[in-house]
Amino acid sequence: MAVQPEGAQWLTWSLEQVASTLGRRFPGQHVWVVRASRMYLHKFSCYRNFVESNMFGAPEYSRDFGAFPHLRSLLSHGMKQANLPNPLPPQGGADGIPSGFSLTLVGFSKGCVVLNQMAYELDRARADPQVAPFVDCVSAMYWLDGGHPGGSETWVTDRQVLRDLAASGVSIHAHVTPYEVRDPMRAWVGREHRHFIRTLEELGARPSQKLHFEDEPPSIENHFRVIQEF
Repeated sequence: MAVQPEGAQWLTWSLEQVASTLGRRFPGQHVWVVRASRMYLHKFSCYRNFVESNMFGAPEYSRDFGAFPHLRSLLSHGMKQANLPNPLPPQGGADGIPSGFSLTLVGFSKGCVVLNQMAYELDRARADPQVAPFVDCVSAMYWLDGGHPGGSETWVTDRQVLRDLAASGVSIHAHVTPYEVRDPMRAWVGREHRHFIRTLEELGARPSQKLHFEDEPPSIENHFRVIQEF
């Protein structure tokens, strides 16, 4: 970022700085920050290793893509590289899950497409005896000001997918800013966010939600600041 004219101004929000911020937000826990598998033009994150996407990172969700097994493989490798005791095996059923292992998943901006893809996979993943024990370790999911360059599906609106998410028992959190949900040029983002929350509530879930910086003009700086404030 330091050598890129467009990136240098955002060094406060580099991968390393975000890891430190999340470390303060979740003290006493291991924090893993997953970088996008591809960056188009040095600024468009693309998580094609988790969800089928175009070059700009706009997703095409699928019920059987494999985001959960991929996350498990990444965590397994990371834990081994860090020489952590009792690392997570790259695959396997309940016998391979370390005692007390728990996951809190946080997606920010474009990274929220990964959480959306996981929501689409929940039903089939929980029916797979090799994947279900890992999925059951997810205790909470945080959507932080989700956004991507596509024209829809910034937030999950499929009722059946939301039914699966509501039934999972995962603690659901949605933190947004006017930068995403009050942009008149992308009005669908705010509509989808409201639909996401309302439908989950109708289905019996109790999602927590907060609009940060409500009384301030929309800005990309506040979009990033939600990482500190959630």
